[in-house]
Amino acid sequence: MEAMLKISSKGQVTIPKKMRQILGTDLVRFRVVEGKIILESVRNVGGIFKKYVKEDFSHSEKREIAWQKVADGYRDLP
Repeated sequence: MEAMLKISSKGQVTIPKKMRQILGTDLVRFRVVEGKIILESVRNVGGIFKKYVKEDFSHSEKREIAWQKVADGYRDLP
């Protein structure tokens, strides 16, 4: 997906709704790499930015994923 956007006099652009839905979050990171701006979605944050992340999992699903990670860690022990 591609879009050409105009930068406002305040240095702002509006990301189209379809692109925001694909990102799945209201928090993004900008990086400049070899003269290009890279826009990345950010989902794993804490603190004041946590409220901007859209959750895809219920609390019980998150708990199950966490327990699975713990169990996987114990399997790797000698």
